[in-house]
Amino acid sequence: MSDNNQTLFDRARQVIPGGVNSPVRAFKAVGGTPKFITRASGSHFWDANGVRFIDYIGSWGPMILGHSHPDVLKAVQDASLQGFSFGAPTQREVELVEFLIHLTPSMEMVRLVSSGTEAAMSAIRLARGATGRNKFIKFEGCYHGHADALLVKAGSGLATFGNPTSAGVPPEVVKDTLVLEYNSVDALEKAFEDHGPEIACVMIEPIAGNMNFVRASLEFMKRCRELCTHHGALLVFDEVMSGCRVALGSAQSLYQAALPGFEPDITVMGKVIGGGMPLAAFGGKRAVMEQLAPVGPVYQAGTLSGNPVATACGLATLKAISKPGFFTSLTQTTESLVKGLSDVAAQAGVPFCADSEGGMFGFFLLPELPTNYTEVMKSDSQRFNRLFHGMLDQGIYFAPALYEAGFVSGAHSMSDIDATLEAAKKVFKTLA
Repeated sequence: MSDNNQTLFDRARQVIPGGVNSPVRAFKAVGGTPKFITRASGSHFWDANGVRFIDYIGSWGPMILGHSHPDVLKAVQDASLQGFSFGAPTQREVELVEFLIHLTPSMEMVRLVSSGTEAAMSAIRLARGATGRNKFIKFEGCYHGHADALLVKAGSGLATFGNPTSAGVPPEVVKDTLVLEYNSVDALEKAFEDHGPEIACVMIEPIAGNMNFVRASLEFMKRCRELCTHHGALLVFDEVMSGCRVALGSAQSLYQAALPGFEPDITVMGKVIGGGMPLAAFGGKRAVMEQLAPVGPVYQAGTLSGNPVATACGLATLKAISKPGFFTSLTQTTESLVKGLSDVAAQAGVPFCADSEGGMFGFFLLPELPTNYTEVMKSDSQRFNRLFHGMLDQGIYFAPALYEAGFVSGAHSMSDIDATLEAAKKVFKTLA
């Protein structure tokens, strides 16, 4: 029997670099042939061979309602009939921004864009323009898109200037990027001690999803806020992944509950707020946001920003997840998956730990939850690859890399969770 996935992958590699339009899709980290998806519905999608999978990537986070949700489909279809793109303002983009501000009170004004990368690089430019400073801090293991200044890794010592991690990024472009260890208060304090008057902002994923699932500790987040305030730097929350995914009020609402008065200065959002369409945003206090053109000196623009079909998709998604009980149910389903996997691993004698918040989760083949990127990378990659392919063979689609978080949707049922755990019982026995 021919493998349509392999046939398509062979064709794709002739005309698309690596055969994919985003690197992790190529299965390079785990080996094997990627699945080419033909359709999706609810918590499932089907590949080119007609095989059905329970989907735990959800388009890498946006599909919080599951695929083809009827309310979202109708909103998109209605908007499409009115026109795909106008290059002019629409009422719906105003409504979407108003809804975002309602859900995220730290934002008083918002600018819509088309991707998380675009939102993050614009937020950095805005922070630099608003403060008149050049340097900024990011943390190892946090991914903020593929803008040149953000493609860096840490050097030696507590606080070092970044070195490019991609060809084509000149060293001078990242000379003002300071890369620190995630969750290290000592490194953070040292960086501000050495460079405080020059630091425009600290950019952080409050729950990092690109080193799997790692939370910023309360102590660390509190110190981020204190040092930014003391030195006149801006605190930028990258909630592209966690925004409206870990809670209706995003990750910042969780920190606000534990740290009264806490809030970031700028928030970057994407994924869920677009419902699967190319849409992202960055927002903050009015005084900061009014530094943007056309009212201020910081230039930012986008031909498709606030696209009328994308805003329809995003608005319908946000309205649906705002209904009473949605996040309570989503959290319970996700916790059932995480606890079940932990129990199965323990029964098989496989080192395993897991964590979740809302509809986002992560697991590690480690005895304890890691707190930074170095600890994450101690996970057994070869064993993970066997786990990934074993689950894939059982019809369960987890992220094809040990450093990517997973996602549960409102469409996932307890029968999906039960099927996943039954598959895990078989696979973990092979890993013991």
